[in-house]
This record gives sequence, structure tokens and C-alpha cells, in this order.
Amino acid sequence: MSNVEPDVLSRPYSSPDAHATPWSATLAVIGAAEVFWLTTVRADGRPHVTPLLATWSLDGLCFTTGGQERKALNLEHNPHCALTTGTNSLTGMDVVIEGVASQVDSGSEREQAVTDFERKYGAHLTAPDGTWYGLGKAVVAGDVRLYRVAPTVGFAFGKLPTSSQTRYRWPSR
Repeated sequence: MSNVEPDVLSRPYSSPDAHATPWSATLAVIGAAEVFWLTTVRADGRPHVTPLLATWSLDGLCFTTGGQERKALNLEHNPHCALTTGTNSLTGMDVVIEGVASQVDSGSEREQAVTDFERKYGAHLTAPDGTWYGLGKAVVAGDVRLYRVAPTVGFAFGKLPTSSQTRYRWPSR
């Protein structure tokens, strides 16, 4: 759960009978989502988009990567990024979180994020035959980069049967 609650605003592009989506409902979508899409910007200005695992931890969205992967190189140049998730259909909700990514270096914060990743992704991270088995130990040891995206603005796009657009704005930290 988040200790820092955003301001919630309903947007003018919503259906007339739509209401702003509470942040708790958007956090539930983030918590249930298995795949996120990270958008970063290359040094020459071209976008880079890649799927990855992410979890809400440390009051932001956390993800991992290797130091020489394109997303890490892009974030060294420009830490502004966006993470998106949702449904591949006309129903449900899509979520966008924009913010600034920074590496998490504190041992206790890395351990907390790993706990949150393992709670969310379970056997994929913890079982010996899991796709990402051993990732948690690598994160805690600092062998894999852990990033936290401090959110600045976010959106929840409710789809059919009622179209809604909610904007979240976090206070400056």
C-alpha cells in the first residue's frame, strides 16, 4: 500500500455518469497486473518500450534490469519514464504511471521490494523451476539493478460499459 496518497481528479473526457476512480481501485489493478510496459527515451530522443515485471513498493513502482540493458542506459541519460498496464480489451481498466526512476541502493529497501515482488509473483520467483528463480537474491546482493519510479502523475482509464478518465497527481517530494 502507498503511504503517499495522490490528489484524484475526474477528467472531462469521461462519460457524463462516470465518477473518478479511487486510488485504492487503481492500486488493486496495479497489484493484480502481471505485465507492465516501461517507456524510456534514448539519448537521441527515440522512445524505447519494453515489457517487464513490476510491483508497487516503496511508494512507487519498482522493476529490475541489468546495467547494460537499453532501459538502464536510457534511464542514466533521462530518468523520466512511464509504466503502463491494463487489459487488451474494450472492458476493464488501463493504468499509466509517469514519474522519475532512481536506483534503489539501500539494503533494507531492496529487501522490502524483493518481499513485495515475491508476494506478487510467487513461484515465478521463488520455486526452483520458476522463470525468474534467484532474482530476489540477485536484487538483494546488488547484482541486478532495482529501480523505483517515484510517481508524479497517473491515469486510470475505465472502459466499457462506462468510459472514465481519472488523473492522479502526487505532491512534490
